[in-house]
Amino acid sequence: MNGPTRSRRVDHDALQARFALRVASRLSEQSEKLPHDLSERLRVAREQAVARARQLRLTQPATATATATAFQVSQGSVALGQPPSGWLRLASVLPLMLLVLGLVMIQHLHDQAEIHAAAEVDAALLADDLPPEAYGDPGFVIFLKQPEQ
Repeated sequence: MNGPTRSRRVDHDALQARFALRVASRLSEQSEKLPHDLSERLRVAREQAVARARQLRLTQPATATATATAFQVSQGSVALGQPPSGWLRLASVLPLMLLVLGLVMIQHLHDQAEIHAAAEVDAALLADDLPPEAYGDPGFVIFLKQPEQ
């Protein structure tokens, strides 16, 4: 990473840490006002969450937790980091294949147009009755490029 990007990342991380501390302190302040039965249920739930997090940390490598993020897509959720399906692979490769096919077709049509233009010039040269000295004349090329009248 370069300098400015790294400093922005550090600033972003610091802002997130400060926000997390502020939220945690506000929650701690408000938790003192909760009834005893509700605070006990929250304590048990917190202990279960910590135990589950420890189990996951032990069974999964550190990189797997970063790819376990999920987001909502219209009717269901899609987990990031999952291998793409065959249709998704086809849908992502198809535009590239169409682009390459289009470029090949454009090149082919361009080559055909050049061949056709060279054939017209050759046909005009062969059909004309010119002395051999005319082909060496510098003005002959200009004469060939002029449109027919």
